[in-house]
Amino acid sequence: MKIEHSLKFVTEFKEGHPVTMQMKMLDEGTRVVMLESLLKELVGSRLQPILDEINENGSYAILKVAE
Repeated sequence: MKIEHSLKFVTEFKEGHPVTMQMKMLDEGTRVVMLESLLKELVGSRLQPILDEINENGSYAILKVAE
């Protein structure tokens, strides 16, 4: 059995910053996909050692980063 979690993250952009203006021009779906892929890229590899430690004694469940 596999259960996919739905963790929520929030990205706050500084008002008036040029990047904020660019993000405002994108539709909501594109923003979410872009930020989720960036977050996964930046955090995913750093999470692996923590997941390995958590899963070390996992006799009934293993935690993974979903693709």
